[in-house]
Amino acid sequence: MQEIADRLAASDPAAEIARKLLLPYLNHAATMYESGYATAADIDASMRFGCGYPIGPLALVDALGAQTVVTGLDKLYAETGDELHQPVAVLSAQAADGTTFAAATADGDATPQLRHEINRVGVVGTGTMASGIVEVFAKAGYDVTFVGRGEDKIAGVVAAITKSLDKAVSRGKLDEDGKAAVLGRLTGATEREALADADIIVEAIAEDLDIKLALFADLDRIAKPGAILATTTSSLSINACAAATSRPQDVIGMHFFNPAAVMKLVEVVTADATSVEVDETVRALCLATGKHPVSCGDRAGFIVNALLFPYLNDAIKLHEADGGSLDEIDEALKATKLPMGPFQLLDVVGNDVSLAIQQSLVGTFGHAGWQPAPTLERLVAEGKLGRKTGEGFHTY
Repeated sequence: MQEIADRLAASDPAAEIARKLLLPYLNHAATMYESGYATAADIDASMRFGCGYPIGPLALVDALGAQTVVTGLDKLYAETGDELHQPVAVLSAQAADGTTFAAATADGDATPQLRHEINRVGVVGTGTMASGIVEVFAKAGYDVTFVGRGEDKIAGVVAAITKSLDKAVSRGKLDEDGKAAVLGRLTGATEREALADADIIVEAIAEDLDIKLALFADLDRIAKPGAILATTTSSLSINACAAATSRPQDVIGMHFFNPAAVMKLVEVVTADATSVEVDETVRALCLATGKHPVSCGDRAGFIVNALLFPYLNDAIKLHEADGGSLDEIDEALKATKLPMGPFQLLDVVGNDVSLAIQQSLVGTFGHAGWQPAPTLERLVAEGKLGRKTGEGFHTY
């Protein structure tokens, strides 16, 4: 990744834009590591597999050199006085003694094993995410029972998976027998009682805590003893879901990324009472389905959103401060090999979603520097939410 390091070291305006946005992101990743919230390997894998970044933030620190990062942050901190720009202690220590994040993760963890027997998977939901999760497990050889609110919803899941499998067949990645085998593992139902024999139940319903709490209380009634209850939430409390059951030790987060059938990352989020056996089983199950699990605890943003959205918010504030046009900032970051510029990504995610996540991060961490940018708040108030409304930061 020397090309990225060289781009950031350049003296042109685009490189200056990139440094102003990426250095705080690197500092935040180092803070996450220093706090013990996640390992260096998991932090880097999260941004590579969850966002399509060519290199994880801590590996980028190693590539640039901790001293270079510290020097850049010191300069930025002197300009802004923002505590988020003050180099975190682990970076200063590495700059002083020449250690790296790679050295800290050289040994790695042992491969997780299934501590619970998993044969049948249950999925609650029939939307895009739920359909993708059903497909993931069925393609990995698991029998899947999925529950929706009506026969039309059930048929929609089968149609979506069939369309996906047909694409795989047309590309030579699957044959007709393989397609038939995947479809043969699917069982649709309109009653949750059909999940009674599932070894793990994954919910992928609306991001509404009250709705999820009611569901978990019902799954607690239905699921057999020892069944794992997992939520795909990206922003709600796993602990709250666990508290709605009489089996909090069996409740865990499995945050798939969209589209679930394609994206490799799954954030495995443990609540306070989640058992180590359930945690290990879910991580092993992710590997068995071809996914890359990363481990973290139950707090706002998990790994990816907690690192991504402050960077996106910083990009808006840089534009507000006349630090560059939308296109100039987008192109400056794409020049560092990021798949999208920040404003392009904001419009894909949805500005309303971005604002809600940023607000949740401020509520959890309280950093004044993470207060949502005024332009983001204005666009949401005007209904300019991005691609889904035809206009956001850019017009579509």
